[in-house]
Amino acid sequence: MSSELTRYSALEQLRRIEASKVFQGTVIAIIILSALTIGAKTYDIPPLFADALAVLDSGITLFFLVEILFRFGVHQDKKRFLLDGWNLFDTLVVIGSLIPLDNSEAVLLGRLLRVFRVLRLVSVVPELRFLINSLLKAIPRMGYIALLMFIIFYIYAAMGAMFFAEVDKTLWGDVAVAMLTLFRVATFEDWTDVMYATMESYPLSWLYYLTFIFLTAFVFLNMMVGAILEVMSEEQNAKQAQKAHAERDEMARRLVEVQDQLRELTEMVRDQKR
Repeated sequence: MSSELTRYSALEQLRRIEASKVFQGTVIAIIILSALTIGAKTYDIPPLFADALAVLDSGITLFFLVEILFRFGVHQDKKRFLLDGWNLFDTLVVIGSLIPLDNSEAVLLGRLLRVFRVLRLVSVVPELRFLINSLLKAIPRMGYIALLMFIIFYIYAAMGAMFFAEVDKTLWGDVAVAMLTLFRVATFEDWTDVMYATMESYPLSWLYYLTFIFLTAFVFLNMMVGAILEVMSEEQNAKQAQKAHAERDEMARRLVEVQDQLRELTEMVRDQKR
């Protein structure tokens, strides 16, 4: 029993180390260092410096391998470790980074996966992970808004192609080109030049542009932001509820362990009295 308690205590200590700010800060620093080495390789550097970067890259890869193995070792449910999307992403990136760059067939894949190591910063920082999770869950709602936006784009593009094609075929020659022009208008990229060109033939065409900009740049954009904020609020509430539930489970588990230890101590005392 004592050996099991010692093993449990050591495992809890390792878990505290894995969750500590020092460990997380070290991982973040290594990820940033990895990003800097990737950027440095894009420049023309002396051979000696290139060799030093290669050694540093190998050290960073080894660190990430040890780090992912350490996280797997201290995980409470090892069978469900890879079921977490972020753990799976980290594992794939680390394994992909082990591809040797001197292999001409896999050099592009190896370099690409080394670039993706920078994305591990998202999985390490909880706040960034929360933002990405919220964004992914907001995509279905944003999809309906995007569909409605596409319908408005199509309607306005068809109208623009019918009325303004004779003004400038380069911008309004057909529906597809007109949609590209409207995208330019929606992003405010010299949209006044487009409007003034059509106003020479159609003085009231400014109504066409203003209504389109009002719908796309103000209404639909705010709807997109609102959908993301709503999901973020729901995720925050769910996270707080999950945290409270986890704390209750942890307290209940510790209470059971204390009760078991007291029961064992009581039995030991009884055995000594006998």
